[in-house]
Amino acid sequence: MEHLKYPIGKPEIPSDILSKHIDNWIQVIEDFPDRLQKLVSNLNQDQLDTPYRDGGWTIRQVVHHCADSHHNSYTRFKWTLTEDKPVIKAYYEERWAELSDSKNGPIELSLNSLKALHAKWVYFLKLLKPEELEQYFIHPDGNEKVTLKENIGIYAWHCNHHFTHIENLVKRMEW
Repeated sequence: MEHLKYPIGKPEIPSDILSKHIDNWIQVIEDFPDRLQKLVSNLNQDQLDTPYRDGGWTIRQVVHHCADSHHNSYTRFKWTLTEDKPVIKAYYEERWAELSDSKNGPIELSLNSLKALHAKWVYFLKLLKPEELEQYFIHPDGNEKVTLKENIGIYAWHCNHHFTHIENLVKRMEW
């Protein structure tokens, strides 16, 4: 069950984050919308409404979750650079995934949103200076400090994590 929930494992962000890590992570974020679009473009409605694992979200919910989560992350970057060590607003992603737009909405809405958001996000990320990458926000769960450079790695992982959920289901079902 754990391998279905975390098919690429949990995020492993190195303690010494180098520019090559950041460059690779930004590339993952940049490529994600097109990779996801190609992965899901030929799926029918029944396939989109298939959970990637027992008790897990459907492909449709995963696609919408990515758009929601990545919008939240982009906003966190902006808060971090415009406020002093902001405590970010957490949200109940599992509740968002149960809302009707996530359960029933056309995935094209979120695919289009991801394409536009990631283009803007990547442009923004590539302009960050080393001292800006060191700035951090505080996550209210445990008051954990998260630097922007760490958050780039977390969201590169997030892209690959959810892509692999869908990809593994497509392979298992031979779609």
